Amino acid sequence: MSYAESLMAKDEKILYRGRQHWLAPISDSLRPIVLVLVGLVILFLATLWKATGTVWQIMAGISALLIIVGIVWIAIVYLTWRAEEYIITGRRVLKIEGLLDKKSGDSSLDKINDAVLKQGLLARMLRYGDLEILTANDDAIDRYQMLAHVVDFKKAMLNAKNDLEDGYRGAASSPSSAAAAPSVTSGKSSSSDDVTATLAKLADLRDKGAITPADYEAKKAELLGRL
Repeated sequence: MSYAESLMAKDEKILYRGRQHWLAPISDSLRPIVLVLVGLVILFLATLWKATGTVWQIMAGISALLIIVGIVWIAIVYLTWRAEEYIITGRRVLKIEGLLDKKSGDSSLDKINDAVLKQGLLARMLRYGDLEILTANDDAIDRYQMLAHVVDFKKAMLNAKNDLEDGYRGAASSPSSAAAAPSVTSGKSSSSDDVTATLAKLADLRDKGAITPADYEAKKAELLGRL
């Protein structure tokens, strides 16, 4: 089981997996690449000058140190890039990062208000871009930089959000039938237990935003009037 899968709640499924574009680790590796190149240049000069003795040892030692540090640095950048994931589930969007010490942050789909996509000419050609996700709090913005296949990621996120909202709307239509069922069965009026259970379901839908407080109060008055 991957780390992302271990974060899934009950009945939560991963719908889309994304990661940064392959240009991201290359961009982050510019400094270690320079170190490796400097190390190779020093080694080349030492060979060209036919350095011997102490001079050769110093130049060869510096060259080896720069090359080793640069290669290890590049490896860390690459492994960190591989460990970072952007996940879309039926409930939220997660960003998982960290090679050894994992860190995850998520945005609930029902709290997402907008998603701003930014792509330059090169980004459109190579199919990557930056995505800013705006949540219910206007100050809360999740920034996903250099995301590969960013258009597909945005579509998958909006589709998951629409599916979630459709589920809420479908659930909102069920309380009326649930409230009417007890009266059909008894032929007279709903029992107090049935009304209590229905009110609890309505309150849950109200808290999730599936129905408005006004709808809740109207249905509550209707159910209490049947007792």
